Amino acid sequence: MTKIVPIAADHAGFELKEYLKKYLENKGFEIKDFGCYSQDSIDYTDVIHPIANEINNGEYEFGFIMCGSGNGVSMVANKYPNIRCALCWNAEISALAKKHNNANIIALPARFISVKEAEQVIDSYLSSEFEGGRHQRRIEKIPVRK
Repeated sequence: MTKIVPIAADHAGFELKEYLKKYLENKGFEIKDFGCYSQDSIDYTDVIHPIANEINNGEYEFGFIMCGSGNGVSMVANKYPNIRCALCWNAEISALAKKHNNANIIALPARFISVKEAEQVIDSYLSSEFEGGRHQRRIEKIPVRK
């Protein structure tokens, strides 16, 4: 069974997204590309809302998003109540995002990491498991309660 991995980027993350699509396909994943589809300037919100909404609703288990810094895309994704998006720039941060925070979206800063570093972020995330326990208790305290 092939796992479908959603991916999205703005124009600053376009080249890295295209590279990671091939990288993930070579690992046996099918890709759902939410855009963008060129280096033409776009608003990152236009591609991040759709991917975050579908992960939020349980249509996908996890996904990868990118923009120049990774900040804008992660801010948008984290507006959704079931999203735990982590900005990751190295393998250790990525592993901890999964192990301790059960991150379901990884944001990559395309202008600040190499493709090799991006591969390491992806591989580290994919090979890590959520540890549960005290971390689950903390995750349950994330939502704002009125």
